[in-house]
Amino acid sequence: MSEQTPRDDGEIFTLVDEAGNEELYKEAMRFQSPETGKWYICLYPLDEENDEEVGIQAFAFEEPTSEEDELELLPIENDAEWEMVQEVLNTFIDDDGNFNA
Repeated sequence: MSEQTPRDDGEIFTLVDEAGNEELYKEAMRFQSPETGKWYICLYPLDEENDEEVGIQAFAFEEPTSEEDELELLPIENDAEWEMVQEVLNTFIDDDGNFNA
C-alpha cells in the first residue's frame, strides 16, 4: 500500500446512523490503494477509545480538493476492497490484538 497514515491525533467525525442518531468517531488511519487509486479511512467510536476492543468502521473517500471541503465517506463496494482494507489493518495489529499506529 502506498501512503499508509496511522493517526495519533486522529480527526473526529460525526456519523449519523439510519435512525438519525449522531455518534462521534475517531480516525485510526487512512491510506491510498495503489491498485485502485482510492483512498480509505478507518474509524472507531470515540467512546470506545480506551476499551480493550473497538469496532472499526472502514470507508472509501475522495480526497477533498480544498481544506474547506468536508470528507465524504463512501461505502466500500465489494469483497475484494474489504479484504484489502482488512490486510492493511492487520499490518498494524500485533500478536496480542492491539492496534499500533
